[in-house]
Amino acid sequence: KGKCPEDGWDESTIELFLHELAVMDSNNFLGNCGVGEREGRVASGLVARRHYRLIHGIGRSGDISAVQPKAAGSSLLNKLTNSVVLDIIKLAGVRTVTNCFVVPMATGMSLTLCFLTLRHKRPKAKYIIWPRIDQKSCFKSMITAGFEPVVIENVLEGDELRTDVEAVEAKIKTLGAENILCVHSTTSCFAPRVPDRLEELAVVCANYDIPHIVNNAYGVQSSKCMHLIQQGARVGRIDAFVQSLDKNFMVPVGGAVIAGFNESFIQEISKMYPGRASASPSLDVLITLLSLGASGYKQLLKERKEMFSYLSSELKKLADNHNERLLDTPHNPISLAMSLKNLDENNDVAVTQLGSMLFTRQVSGARVVPCGTVQTVNNYTFKGFMSHANDYPCAYLNAASAIGIKKQDVDVFLKRLDKCLKTSRKDAKQEKSVNEINNSNTGTEQLED
Repeated sequence: KGKCPEDGWDESTIELFLHELAVMDSNNFLGNCGVGEREGRVASGLVARRHYRLIHGIGRSGDISAVQPKAAGSSLLNKLTNSVVLDIIKLAGVRTVTNCFVVPMATGMSLTLCFLTLRHKRPKAKYIIWPRIDQKSCFKSMITAGFEPVVIENVLEGDELRTDVEAVEAKIKTLGAENILCVHSTTSCFAPRVPDRLEELAVVCANYDIPHIVNNAYGVQSSKCMHLIQQGARVGRIDAFVQSLDKNFMVPVGGAVIAGFNESFIQEISKMYPGRASASPSLDVLITLLSLGASGYKQLLKERKEMFSYLSSELKKLADNHNERLLDTPHNPISLAMSLKNLDENNDVAVTQLGSMLFTRQVSGARVVPCGTVQTVNNYTFKGFMSHANDYPCAYLNAASAIGIKKQDVDVFLKRLDKCLKTSRKDAKQEKSVNEINNSNTGTEQLED
């Protein structure tokens, strides 16, 4: 039926299935005689076993989704993977999605592929409207495709950074709709930025007949992000949404899923990919989803949401203990932010030192964001880089509840963060006292002189 099985398969069943697929590829035929330049020959037995002898990859030279006659097993694996992933996207909340395909590139390059496909539909276009999110790969995806990003600064509402829809529409009027390739929006992001106002943006895109590409990098794991995409497509226009395999399905980095509501447009994107492609990302995600089953994946989504609530409540307690506060970002369902105002006021270097302290204590993924960082990316200068705004009111620390997180991860993180904050505040106050004494001594000497 091309759907993810409700209950996961055991490993031996999955391996038997993969071997059955592999023997359908010509390189594994007993009497095969290969005289071409690409015959699926592998020098290392270890490499062959690692790939279950599925060596030919996916697609043909002109279409990544095409069936390869001498690799029937690999082609079947590719089609099954796309079908199973489509089933999971529907299960996660985007019910009306019609087509998707796994592409062996991470999210940034997959977005580039979408933009290059749109180029042929809108030959006059040179701009991409992009509500700011301080993440380099999505910015570079537009540059690499040969377009000029038009950065729309976010609006501060309480602690949250939200989409300035009026500024987006004003920029469309200024530049002219025919000169704009698309609006490039974002769902999953680091707090205090929250997912873009997808419904409003989708309506604007529909009104001005402008394509809309959504960066849904780690949004499949969030029912709220998926709901935004579903609603955006219902009330307006969303042409494609792109998500990472590793962030959403816990597989190695190297793949993404491009999905959409217009089957023919998604096929156009797949045909834009030049040449054949590695089957590794497809193989990894198929094995994972067959192992989990639909029920197993739903359980992971449920646990992630529960851990988000737990992390939020415990991080708030810790923040209160240190005279800080958990920033109020109710529209962000994955990432949280805790202010570092007191640390920043004592010593501006102490904020970045806190990040180093956490990393050396094996806390990965926590982002410490100081105020006023300036970063140039492809000749564009971002003020307040990493904070998604030119001048966010305070320095802060990020933590996220992503799929696969365990209670132990949260508890250990909070314990180590608590120790690091105590140490940082103590060091910062000592340094401040020394500076005050030095300044006092210097003033006395000047009076004496």
